[in-house]
This record gives sequence, structure tokens and C-alpha cells, in this order.
Amino acid sequence: MGRGKIFSFAETKYEWNMKEISVSELQDNMFDAIGKEWMLVTAGTQDKFNMMTASWGGTGILWGKPVAFIFIRPERYTYEFIEEGDKLTLSFLGEEHKDIHKICGSKSGRDMDKVAASGLKPYVMEDGTISYEQARLVLVCKKLYADMIQEDKFVDKLLINRWYVKDMVIYIRCIFLKYNMFM
Repeated sequence: MGRGKIFSFAETKYEWNMKEISVSELQDNMFDAIGKEWMLVTAGTQDKFNMMTASWGGTGILWGKPVAFIFIRPERYTYEFIEEGDKLTLSFLGEEHKDIHKICGSKSGRDMDKVAASGLKPYVMEDGTISYEQARLVLVCKKLYADMIQEDKFVDKLLINRWYVKDMVIYIRCIFLKYNMFM
């Protein structure tokens, strides 16, 4: 397990050699991996997918399963792909790929081909989700629960002023995901 089919993009074949690992084998500090290194959230199919850079999220145990959770604004193009399917990947590329994260975090896939612009090398996993040859760690995820964060539910109201523009309606979706890891 851990090898999908070779993905052909622009007449180039990419090989990806990762193996599935257990949660106990993970040596990464996920606070640093998500908050400093960042991750690519990718959803869709081999025929049509999109990715975005994310630095809000986490991992842990919930409902007896290893879970990840991410936060996505509905105006993001990737959000549409996440809502349409039940699977996605969280790909960690390493600090050396910040240039890819800058493109994927500031440009919309509605307006440009982010794969071509960033140099990403897509790879189709066995379950049909998409990751990248550049990834050093991939969480292949299945949605478990999703809900919108609501302004009236904030206990610490200072967070609203710190993270959201005045008079802006807060729409951000929190999604909990069950995952398998590949390294």
C-alpha cells in the first residue's frame, strides 16, 4: 500500500515512493509542520482538482481515531472541491518549498493553473486523492464532520477583532478529517 498509479501531467511522468505509516511512527511536531512549514490542502479528482496553502489546523485523537482539522473560507476555490467530495489530502512539502506555498496561498485556481505556475508534480493516490511528488508527508483524509464557525459562539471576543475585519461576517468552515499517513 502507499503507491498510487503514476500521474501524467503535461506529458511528464512522476514517480512517488512513500509508504503508509502509523500515527506512532510520526516524528514530526505537527504544531511546526502546520504553523511554520504550512500544508497544501488538495481536493478534487484526477481530472479536476485544486489546492491551497493552509496554516490553520491541527491533529489529535477524536472519536477514537487520529484526526486532522482544517479551516477553510467558502470563498476559496478549493472549498468547492472539498464540499463536492468526501476525501482530500494534506501535503507537507518541507520548508524548502515556500515558493510553492506562496503561489498556492495567494492565487486562485479559478484564474490560473497553479500546478504549472508552481512546478508542483501531482500524484494520484490509490484512493484517487491527489498529492505531490514534492511531498515529504501526506495525510490522506476522509471527512467526518464539518460546521461553520459562528461569531456568537466566540467566548474570547478579542479573537474577532484580531483575526477578522470590522463589520465582516465571519464565515469559515471547520472540517474534521480521519486520516492515513504516508511518508
